[in-house]
Order: sequence, then C-alpha cells, then structure tokens
Amino acid sequence: MQGTGILAALFAALAMVAIVALRYLATSGLFAWLGTRRFPGLHRGLASQIRREIGWSLASAVIYGLPAGIVAWGWQARGWTRIYDDAAAYPLWWMPVSFLLCLFLHDTWFYWTHRWMHAPRVFRAIHAVHHDSRPPTAWAAMSFHPGEALTGAFVIPALVFILPLHSGVVMALLLVMTLMGVSNHMGWEMFPRWLVHGRAGRWLITATHHQLHHDRYRCNYGLYFRFWDRLCGTDKGLGVFPRMEG
Repeated sequence: MQGTGILAALFAALAMVAIVALRYLATSGLFAWLGTRRFPGLHRGLASQIRREIGWSLASAVIYGLPAGIVAWGWQARGWTRIYDDAAAYPLWWMPVSFLLCLFLHDTWFYWTHRWMHAPRVFRAIHAVHHDSRPPTAWAAMSFHPGEALTGAFVIPALVFILPLHSGVVMALLLVMTLMGVSNHMGWEMFPRWLVHGRAGRWLITATHHQLHHDRYRCNYGLYFRFWDRLCGTDKGLGVFPRMEG
C-alpha cells in the first residue's frame, strides 16, 4: 500500500472502532433502560459492575473495530472481499441461504471456542472477565478480556473473504449478532413465552437459555442455536431471572 492507502485504511479502522463503540452504547443502553423500566430495581447495587462491563466492552470495541474497518476499506478501495451489491449477481435464494449459513458457521465457532474457554486454565486466564458479571446485564454483551475478544473479532471479516455475501446480508448479520449478544445477557426475556417454551424455543437461544449458562457455567454454550448444545449433551434447559421482580 502507498502512504495514502495506509492512511485511508487507518482512518477506516478508527472510524469502525467508533461505530462499534457507539453501536454498543446505543444498543446496550436501550435494553438496559427498557429493563429498568419494566423491572424497577433490576440493576440495583450493580453500578460498579456496570462501569466495569462498559470499560471492558469499549476495549473490545477496539479489537472488533480495527479488523472490520480494514476489511471494509479493502472491500471498497481494493475489492478484496466477496461482498457484492448487485442482487442479480447471484440467485435470490442465495441471500437467505447465505444468511443462515453464516449464522450457523458463527454459532459453530462460538460454541467450540466458548466451550474451550471453560477449560480451567483458559477460564482463569481470559473468560473469567465475562463471568465476573453476576448477574449479567445488557452492558455485559462485549465485556470480554482482550484474548476472548480476539477469538470473535475475525469471524465475520473472515467469512466475507470465503463466501459471496450481499452487502445487505452482511448488515443483517451484524444486526442479529448485536441484538442477540445484548439481549442474551440483559436479565429478562424479550421473546414471548410461547416462543421460548415452544418448538422454536427448543432450537433457538434466548436470554432464558443463556441465563442458565451464567448460573451454572458448564452448560448452554451456544450463541444463536441450541443445535451443538443438544448434540453434545451440554444443553441443560432454561434458566430463571431472580432479579426480575426487583
């Protein structure tokens, strides 16, 4: 890269860091506000924990934003990726299929790296930071040790080099990743009971399912789907929210 290219890539990386940080603050802030409106006292006594969660999450925003910004610059300036804008470039059915495929691949990576991080040595070294949130709040969505943040920072950037993905699909993936990351930790359930306890809930992860992971640690490792947990015998069902009554 020439000097101007390096500066442009650096600017894109820093801009993406700002976007990821603001996205986190806006989304987590919204769900935290909704939680306290719906369940007064939900965050009572957790002020210092929330400050810690925000600090770790903003550090994670840097780790997530830098590679994403460089990839975004490479897509626009150099054509590095397989992202496309013309919906007619591939069959229309590929858009929903590629979206679901990416969710499955991301979920697979997350399950196995998450399960690995619960090995005692790895847990003490990096993953304990995330589990220091007792109970987790909406602000804990990205509250990771830098080592843990690195395990997730390159998944979506890597996929855009491997699979042809419409730019709208990429945006949808980022939206779902953000919403699920926040809502799974917020300490209350936003989905209706009929979904959580029905057939769909047997395969989809919501806050009720992930809450049990934070209560028991050695179960319910998935991010979007319960497939790997069910297949590997680590699915222990649904949790409860002891602070919901405020």
